[in-house]
Amino acid sequence: MLELIRTLLDIIRLQKGPDAIPHSNVLFALAIAFWLLAGMVMTLATPELDQKDFVVGMLTGVVGLSCYAAIIVASGKSARLLQAITAVIGCGALLSLIVVICDALLSIFVRENLAGMIVTLILLWSIPVEGHIISRTIDRHWYLGVVIAMTVFVLQLFLYSAIDPAPVVVS
Repeated sequence: MLELIRTLLDIIRLQKGPDAIPHSNVLFALAIAFWLLAGMVMTLATPELDQKDFVVGMLTGVVGLSCYAAIIVASGKSARLLQAITAVIGCGALLSLIVVICDALLSIFVRENLAGMIVTLILLWSIPVEGHIISRTIDRHWYLGVVIAMTVFVLQLFLYSAIDPAPVVVS
């Protein structure tokens, strides 16, 4: 497991690609368990989030993974699908845990606004990471992968907003 986390960190730092992850159903299952655990930890550690946010977050995550899977299959790279999806799930889980840890530590040392901005930047780093994973999987330029990841991110935001719209404040 420690080797998998090291590999995921290398992918997050854009030093390795999804091909560094073995083609394994067991690792895929571990990544899913890690993703669910990270989602629960983030939900419990963030006062603004509740059980509904966890469920909607998982649903939008599955939609994003489905988009990536469709792109990979349409690109004729089905043999790389398991590794790519394992990488996306694992890196997302690891980034979520990094966010929780940084949020807890930074809130002690810096102002809340600065801590919030740093945490948001860490979360947004998932876009170039996922773009890197997809571009390496389909053998395309990194920029195309980032455009795909941004498109999926925006789709997930729209879906999240449609399922759980922000409350209307009447003054």
